[in-house]
Amino acid sequence: MSSSSPQTAKQPADDVASVIVRPGTGALMTNTLYRLAAVAMAVFIFLVDLSPIAGAVAVLYVLVILTASRVQRVEEIVAAASLSIALTIAAYLLSHDLGTLGPATLRAGVSIGAIAIATLLTLQNLAATRALSSQARLLNLSHDMMFARDPSGLVTFWNHAAEATYGWAASEAVGRSADELLQTRYPENRDAIETCVIGSGRWEGTLEHRTRTGAWLVLESRWAAEYDSRGRMVRVLETHTDVTERNQAQDSLNLARAELAHATRVATLGELTASIAHEVNQPLMAVVTNGEAGLRWLRRDPPDLTEVEMAIGQVVAEGRRAGEIVKRVREFLRKAPSRPADIDVLSLVEDAAALVRHDLARAEVTLTLAIEPDIPKIRGDRVQFQQVLVNLMVNAAQAMADRTLPRRLAVDARRNGTAAVEVLVRDNGPGIAPEHLERLFEPFFTTKPDGMGMGLAICRTTAETYGATLSVESVLHEGTAFRFSIPVMQQEMKP
Repeated sequence: MSSSSPQTAKQPADDVASVIVRPGTGALMTNTLYRLAAVAMAVFIFLVDLSPIAGAVAVLYVLVILTASRVQRVEEIVAAASLSIALTIAAYLLSHDLGTLGPATLRAGVSIGAIAIATLLTLQNLAATRALSSQARLLNLSHDMMFARDPSGLVTFWNHAAEATYGWAASEAVGRSADELLQTRYPENRDAIETCVIGSGRWEGTLEHRTRTGAWLVLESRWAAEYDSRGRMVRVLETHTDVTERNQAQDSLNLARAELAHATRVATLGELTASIAHEVNQPLMAVVTNGEAGLRWLRRDPPDLTEVEMAIGQVVAEGRRAGEIVKRVREFLRKAPSRPADIDVLSLVEDAAALVRHDLARAEVTLTLAIEPDIPKIRGDRVQFQQVLVNLMVNAAQAMADRTLPRRLAVDARRNGTAAVEVLVRDNGPGIAPEHLERLFEPFFTTKPDGMGMGLAICRTTAETYGATLSVESVLHEGTAFRFSIPVMQQEMKP
């Protein structure tokens, strides 16, 4: 079909995407010219075939078939072939004696065979062209940006979504380097990705493209390679899905979660005020007591400097202890981006227990800790994991408030296979009703009269953020156990 038609749709200059002509005056005029040219050519060949020239002139009717094929209609190709065969037979009958079979008969037969073969090949080519044209239309219907490039990186196809999103028309993009045009930022070495595509035929990952306006897009990218009969890569089709807004929404959601987690920690510390005051008061009272003792030893005559030194040493030790308590509280209240690190399980559990120990004592809850020796370190955010444990212990104490003595709370930490550590928080409270267990981790679901229903939801989200799991088992009237299973740091894994 002529590319000069004003009604021709925008298209890539590629052997895959054929020209798609829409009805219009220009297209109709062009088709009419092709028809007239085919008829004129057939008449001319017929007249030459009637002349005494000794040759297979009728073979030239193949040109009539090719000219008619430009209209891209099966019926017109068949009509042109039928006319060519009819004219070949007519010329033979008018120019030769039917009583003898000779070279002229052979030439006529060869010509008819050539016309038939040319017709079949033309029809096959038209069918393939239409199939490729249909595929091109389908690619243009996609909302994803899609373009094809040759092994050197030059664009050979550019769909409508790519035009709309990137800002370059197909006519501007085709023939240019995709990487240079879009200033592609890869997550890894470009050569390594290309090697992967050549070896496996495909690649998937996240990369960034720059639009014509200068905006950067984050894209989920999928590449598929096409090979020729010799196994050589001839084309790569790239499909890109814009996830920029989705990632921004995810970042906003993560920020909101962090804000909510911080607010929950603040609320938890509000409930633990008495416990924290008691924890700080103990070393401060020891500082005062040892300071007064030191003064008394100094007033003696002569001063007992050995005892003074010991008293001052105790003052320093208790001051450091108070500082550690304040540090723990400040860390718990820390409002900062997540900082994954290697965490010692023993210190994690002991620090979390220190924050609630006094409140547990006031509620007459006996706390026992059991940490398996040589337990491997875990990977995650220390403050967030501490919040999970504090929340679970506070919830357990509150659940046992109406239970008669003894009230027992146990925190056990042990290996769970070779790849995880399990922290088990168990109480002997009233248990949880079976109908409530499935909804326990849902936001805003609570069994407490004054609860918000966010604590356990945040705990599970925190766990899942670091590849950990948080589950619950409960027996009515016997107690509840929460299992916090956390992956160990990679180098700590043992076969």
